[in-house]
Amino acid sequence: MIKVSETAKKKVIELMQEDGFNPTTDFVRVGVKSGGCSGLSYDLKFDKENKEDDKVFVDNDVKIIVDKKSFLYLVGTTLEYSGGLNGTGFVFNNPNANRTCGCGESFSL
Repeated sequence: MIKVSETAKKKVIELMQEDGFNPTTDFVRVGVKSGGCSGLSYDLKFDKENKEDDKVFVDNDVKIIVDKKSFLYLVGTTLEYSGGLNGTGFVFNNPNANRTCGCGESFSL
């Protein structure tokens, strides 16, 4: 399962509406891909389609879909949003990551 913090929920809903997505019916697609300075990087985008091998979660009124491959890397992750002085953006708090890069956008197991 992937959790969504209250601040991330508010920002997801705001951005989905700005991009023409409906937060009550559309999804946030979370994935993992090769790349980044630590080996794997996070991928986050909006999607209207739920594919056959996707896992679907709802947390804090946000619908999240994760492909089968990425799910193994993301179990227990919390999606947060930071708007502080150190930068603005979504942050993945992943308990499976052994090492993360300084920007927090890539990790390794």
